[in-house]
Formats: sequence, C-alpha cells, structure tokens
Amino acid sequence: KKILADYELEFEYDIYRTVKKQINIITKKGLRKLFNNHSEKHLYYFADSAKTIFTDLSGSVSNRGAYRNSSEKNSALRGDFGMTFRGVIFNSVAFYLKLSDRRFANANDSNIIFASSRDPLLREYNNFSSAQKKINSPVAYLRYRTKSDWLSLTFGRTHLNYGFGYIDKLFLSGNTLPFDFGKIDIKYKTVGYSFAYGNLNGDSIGIYPEFSSRELSSKNIATHNLNINFSDALKISLWESVIISNQPFSFTYLNPLSFLTSADLSTGAEQTKENNTLLGFDVEIDPVKNLSLQSSLLIDDLTFGTIGKNDSLNENKFGWQIGALWSSSVNINFAVEFTHLDPFVYSHRSNKSTYTNRSMSLGHSLPPNSDEIAAKINFDITSRLNFKMKYQHQRSGEGIILDSSGNLIANYGGNINFGLGDAYLRTNRFLDGTRINRDIFTVEILWQLVRQLYVEGKLQYRIINNITEDMKYNDLYYFAALKVDL
Repeated sequence: KKILADYELEFEYDIYRTVKKQINIITKKGLRKLFNNHSEKHLYYFADSAKTIFTDLSGSVSNRGAYRNSSEKNSALRGDFGMTFRGVIFNSVAFYLKLSDRRFANANDSNIIFASSRDPLLREYNNFSSAQKKINSPVAYLRYRTKSDWLSLTFGRTHLNYGFGYIDKLFLSGNTLPFDFGKIDIKYKTVGYSFAYGNLNGDSIGIYPEFSSRELSSKNIATHNLNINFSDALKISLWESVIISNQPFSFTYLNPLSFLTSADLSTGAEQTKENNTLLGFDVEIDPVKNLSLQSSLLIDDLTFGTIGKNDSLNENKFGWQIGALWSSSVNINFAVEFTHLDPFVYSHRSNKSTYTNRSMSLGHSLPPNSDEIAAKINFDITSRLNFKMKYQHQRSGEGIILDSSGNLIANYGGNINFGLGDAYLRTNRFLDGTRINRDIFTVEILWQLVRQLYVEGKLQYRIINNITEDMKYNDLYYFAALKVDL
C-alpha cells in the first residue's frame, strides 16, 4: 500500500488530473517542504485543462572503481547535473526533453577507458578523453496520440524496447545509447502494431581496420512489431528488423505495411548483401496467478536447404531464449532465463551493417557464439528500500586468427563487430574457438532517504576462466552514488 501511495503521488496528474500534492520548490512554501515525504517536488510546474509543464532538476555525485586480481585498480569520480522538461498539450501531444552534463574529477586516460567500459553513455562522443572532462547527452521526443489511443506517433531520441525477456531482451533492449527515430503505433482491441525507422551510429572500422570499409555514410534501422493478446494469459509477438547501410533515406523501408525482408530483397542482390535482416517470434503465457513464462526466437539468417548441416554450408543463425518470472505478495520478484546465441548472430559479413549502435548490441548484451543462464531477485524490503541480486553463468567461443601476412584464416563468430568470414570461414559449431566461461555476481541497493533523495550502491564480482589457455582471473567492480531528483 505504501508503494502504491508513492506511485499515486508521483503520477498524481496522470491518474487523477489534479496537482494537490505537487510543489514548486522555487516558492517559500516549496522550500519549507523540501524534505517533505508527502509531496512531489518540482523546480516548477504548471497545469490547467489544456496544458501541463513540469520542470525538474537532477544531480548526483558518484564514484566507481574496479580491482582486477586484487591488485590492478581503476576509479572514476563523476558529477552529473540534468534538467528535464515534460508536459502535455491539449491532452494529445506530449513532449520530453532531458539535458545532462557529466563531468569527471579524475579524468586521466586510464580512468576514462575504465569508466567508458562500464558506462555506455560515455561513448556518446568518440573523442571523449582526459582532455575533455565532460559530455552532454540529450534525450528528447514528441508524442501524439488520439483520444481513444488507437494511434500514436513518436519522433525524437530515446530507447526502443521490444521483446518479452525478463532479464535481457533478444530483439531491442536498452543496452546501447538512445538513438533518433520516428515511430507509429496502432492499437485495435487486442491487436497492436508498431513501425519505427531510425538513425544509428555505425562503426565500419572495428578492431581490424584492414578488413573494414571506411566509407560508411549512414546507418539506419527499420523495425515492425505485431502484438496479439489472445487473452490475459496468452500473448504473441512477431518482429522483424533490417539494418540499412549507406542509404541515408529510402522509401523502400519506409512502407509500414511491407515485409522488411521482402523489401530488402527487392532492392537487388548487391544492396541486399550490404544490409542485415532479422526476424523474431516470442510468446508469453501466464499459466497460474503470479507466474509468467516466455519464449523467444531470433532468426538472423534463414536458408531452409542447409538447416541441420554442421559445416560452412550452413548459413542459418539463430538466437533463442526461455524464461520465467514469479511475483509474490510480499514484494519479491524472481526471474530465471536461458539465452543461446549462435556464432555470428547480430554481426554481419559487411561490418557496416552490424546490429549495433556505437558498436554496442541493440539486442541482448551477450556476445555471439555464447549462452547464458541468469537468475535475478528484486525485493522491495520497504517502500523506500529496494534490493536486487543477479547471477549469470556465461559460456563463449571467441577468436579471430590471421596468418603471418595478415590474411584472415579463421573467425569463430564471437565478436559482434566483426562478421567477416561468416560465409566462407566458419565451422558453425557452437562454442568453437577460445573457450571462455564467466560467472558474474551482482548486488544492487537503492535507498530513498527522504522523498526524491537517493543513495545507490552496486557491487559486481566476476570470475573469468579462459579454459583453452588455462588462465583464470577475477575482478570486483563497485559503484556508489548520492542522487537528488526534484
């Protein structure tokens, strides 16, 4: 009940169209209630029957660090400041703008490399270094919807998420940076349909420049998603996507009703080789109260004639996932999930068309040629104290082998940003290459000291076992922050 009361306070206007418990902190009354637990504080808000606007400030001081093999150490002290503007006009057009400024206090090259490996937002600018101690990362969009919510249009920059995954998603996740897109959503009773067309940031150079084209003028994504709710206990989803390189704008992929794979094939053989098409199916069922089960299938390439062949002629690449989510009446959620990715899934034989943004996966965070069993507990100890714990066991096959002249002789398909050799050098056997096992333990805590003032902490311990080379090491990552959101 206390958790529900907090949500009712935070979303008072959205639910009840009232602002009785909202406070402007720039007024004398607001300043007196700055540490009040029974009000939602804003820098400024205004609401009437035609429009609303909420202006909020956020800030944090955080420190993150890591120890490798109990000796090597990196740390990064960071301060964040942000301002958010959001609201609704005539109950039909919503706007959202978040401006952020991030600054490092100890921005030497070693700490920057470490911090960017742990925080995707630091990859917003490729030239971020110790000489440039700050970055700005705006998120902004407009959204229009009809009164009955049968149609909505979204334009701007934010994350897109598709898929039923409970711990991570196969199709579209939040593992990379936000990107710019336009999106159409249509709903009719139990059927929902979405179409999105967006712009990604590509990396045609990769880690082996001699095999990569530097001519990448543009990289775009088009996606379709069809959801059907047969009942409250059964939902299915059909999804497809294409990554389009070196075509800054194409009406071929802007048709919201065509099949993207067919549209790609209609462009001709040469262009088809440049692009990367994917198809997905997932289903979620609720067999009993408080229990949900999901299963997802990702098809990166599909050639019926070679299914089942265990050699280089097999061009099929699949990813699949099964998971369960259990929710209890004592505010505990428990999820368990298994994910499998074939070699070269998400990558592409043209490195310009990998399923990535800023070289980070748009889908699951697991690298190709890997599998993972993961379990996660989310426990609201009180209405203001949240505890999370996650365990992941991962197996991967890695490796790219060059001869003495620099020619590629083997690629085991474990690098999402390097798909060359997919068609003619791979064995297609799962976990070929350098065998790596990872065991990852993560603990997180979020404590709301008073309303809108938070303490956050995270510990992650990893054991990495290189089975092929008989080497093992461990590292410990920590994160601590004090945050305010007004």
